[in-house]
Amino acid sequence: MKQFMNSRESLVTEAIDGLLRTSGGKLARLDGYPHIRVVIRTDWDRAKVALVSGGGSGHEPSHAGFVGQGMLTAAVCGDVFASPSVDAVLAGILAVTGKAGCLLIVKNYTGDRLNFGLAAERARALGRDVEMVIVADDVAIPGAPRPRGLAGTLLVHKVAGHLARAGASLAEVRAAAERAARAVVSIGISLSSCTIPGQPAESRMGPAEVELGLGIHGEPGATLIPLAPVRELAATLAARLETSLPPGAKVALLLNDLGGVPPIEMAIAAQSVLDAMTREVALVFGPERLMTSLDMKGFSVSALPLDEELERALLSEVGPRAWAPGRRPGAVAPLPLPEASSGRSYAASAHPARRAILERIGAACIAAQAELDALDAKIGDGDTGTTLATAARALLRDLDRLPLGDGAALCAAIADRLSTVMGGSSGILLSIFVAAMGARAGEPPQWPAALRAGAVAMQRYGGAQEGDRTLLDALLPAIQALEAGQDLAASAHAAREGAARTAAMTKAHAGRASYVREDALRGVADPGATAVAVILEALART
Repeated sequence: MKQFMNSRESLVTEAIDGLLRTSGGKLARLDGYPHIRVVIRTDWDRAKVALVSGGGSGHEPSHAGFVGQGMLTAAVCGDVFASPSVDAVLAGILAVTGKAGCLLIVKNYTGDRLNFGLAAERARALGRDVEMVIVADDVAIPGAPRPRGLAGTLLVHKVAGHLARAGASLAEVRAAAERAARAVVSIGISLSSCTIPGQPAESRMGPAEVELGLGIHGEPGATLIPLAPVRELAATLAARLETSLPPGAKVALLLNDLGGVPPIEMAIAAQSVLDAMTREVALVFGPERLMTSLDMKGFSVSALPLDEELERALLSEVGPRAWAPGRRPGAVAPLPLPEASSGRSYAASAHPARRAILERIGAACIAAQAELDALDAKIGDGDTGTTLATAARALLRDLDRLPLGDGAALCAAIADRLSTVMGGSSGILLSIFVAAMGARAGEPPQWPAALRAGAVAMQRYGGAQEGDRTLLDALLPAIQALEAGQDLAASAHAAREGAARTAAMTKAHAGRASYVREDALRGVADPGATAVAVILEALART
């Protein structure tokens, strides 16, 4: 497994140094590498209660990323997924604790409880006033004797940090932190495990399985469940959380990316979780990477029942930039489109033959989605098939509203829709192509001449020529066959041969493939040219 690191041994210390150097002078560390790795605030006022947390590394930005005003005073960092030593925790306590005392916030793992607990005892023996709160928010296994500490710990940090900054006593800070720790509940779900630095990636799930109720150290989930649309997975998570919450209470939700979920998928997960909750969600934190498990592709949801005091504590501003400020969720009404942007209107008309042609082309584009995406994934961004199929579905939905009886108007209407529903350069190029076809089509339409006009317009604006490894390498031979008086079958054959020739072209002169090295292009047909062949073959069968 390829990873960006220098060595496994220096991984944690180098990561801490990177955090410190980009903190703008707000963070520092104790001089104790490599055994003592403690990140502390540079502006700390010992007259207030200190908050210390930490644990194994690999959960970034937790915990060092949350050191700052309104949250932690210090974070003690262990090796990846390993508790820090007693000496390291003690050093962190002694460095920040004044007369106001210190509260340790510890996740419920044996190593953390023991090392932080013994450090607290030693600090007390040295005259420091130290208390400890354990967070055990995991509800994956009902009735578990020792639930794990998960991302709900961060909400406890936030509540305690608010009171500590306000000057509350150690007893008051501890009471608020314990109240939040007892109330918060969390559960996670994942599509993959994480990759431990320097070790091969582990795969323990089938392609149609997900793990429900996993921890943050790469350990297996409580159960395997079938992969399903995220709305169904979110409903499962919400149901588990709901059964562990007091009836009727409004809640704050923390949506946490465990390290490997793209933002677009986390946004969908957030929408699905909010839809699945049956009680009022008053605040949302995230979706963000807050307590990760290295590169695990999964997310967790934490819920904390709210009252006015907790809500005020959660909404107060903090210094650490890694924190996701709470927001009040709600439905947002869409604003009306500007009138000129909604396209021209066309009078619908019938033409059974043209309708059948569009239905056949649309079905062919949808059926070829996976094939075209797979080709594009080798040389581009992997979405040619998806983009084309999206446009095809939109056109099929609009068939009853299209001017099928007027060839020129039909082309103009299709061009308008393509420019709306297709993204990127492919959508606008096809829109230009079809619009130019319509302007040249006439009535009755002269389709070979119209196709040539469309290709000329596409070349004029797109800048590509035949031989540049684009869809033109299939389109232009197909048009030439029609202009020579050959039928659609011959035109489709010419398009397929043109697409096949692109697999031998190791240099592209247009499109994303122009940035791809020769060995990646070799043997891979251009997806746009292949799409043209698919469309013409569908036409030939009509």
